[in-house]
Amino acid sequence: VAILAQAVFVFTVHVQAVSVSMYEEESIYKIIPPEVPVIEKPPMYRSKHGGKAPPSCSTFGLAQTSKPGVTNMQGETGNPKGSNHTFRKSKATFGPPPGSSVTPPTEILLKGTGAAKVEPLSVVKKKNPECLKPATLKDKVKPPVPKIDEKPIMNLVSSKNFITANAVENILAAPKKVSRDAKDYLHKADYGKVPGYLQKIKQDIEEEYTFIRQMQEEEQNANAGNNMRCLSDAERTAMVEGLKAKWEKVNTDYQASTHITKLDTVGKVRRKEQYEATLSQIEKDIEKLNRKYIFVDADGMMS
Repeated sequence: VAILAQAVFVFTVHVQAVSVSMYEEESIYKIIPPEVPVIEKPPMYRSKHGGKAPPSCSTFGLAQTSKPGVTNMQGETGNPKGSNHTFRKSKATFGPPPGSSVTPPTEILLKGTGAAKVEPLSVVKKKNPECLKPATLKDKVKPPVPKIDEKPIMNLVSSKNFITANAVENILAAPKKVSRDAKDYLHKADYGKVPGYLQKIKQDIEEEYTFIRQMQEEEQNANAGNNMRCLSDAERTAMVEGLKAKWEKVNTDYQASTHITKLDTVGKVRRKEQYEATLSQIEKDIEKLNRKYIFVDADGMMS
């Protein structure tokens, strides 16, 4: 600012000197130009506040901190007194540098480095059978059954009020301690195995399928008797010729109705579908008769 003011002053003095010389008469006293006064540069302004102080009433970087709200209220830019908490959480800028959160190639999770492999139940029974024993045995709730030679004492009468005594005992009794240990279901004897009832159901279904398959085979063997004969070439050729003649007749009728492009009635649509189905069935029959061996029953029915 000081340099700019000095430049403006010099320029103003020079303009005034030129204007005076243009409109005033020449004088010997004006040959020597006047001296330009030197303007002293004031010292640079230095603020009494720190350069890293946040703006007044700033909320930047205060989310999820122990001291939420705003900072720099009434010039208080420091941390709260008497506490080790800060007004700014870690990395509350524009984030960590790029690539700082990438896992190094040498620390990639490898196979088998996670949970330990669970040994089979058979191996545990051989190596560590004590692991399968229960840690604590449950106390017996009921007393043991008396033996045959133990005779009860008869004619005993008590004056105890069992209802009141039971209520007092329950009120004064300490609460039971509940175990918080998680149950490990991997050490069960039947872990990973198919239940027995499913195996029985599968076996019953398989036996039924086998019985039905045997019945079908017996029925096929019973139907396959000596009443089957091979169709001769002459009979086969005659049947093929007859089917071809029928195909020509149906195809002629079908071609005669192909010029009808607008099928506006139910009869036209049904007639067209019937022609197409008949032609397709005749072509399938001709294809079957082109086989080398064709067996028919005694009545001439083709199998």
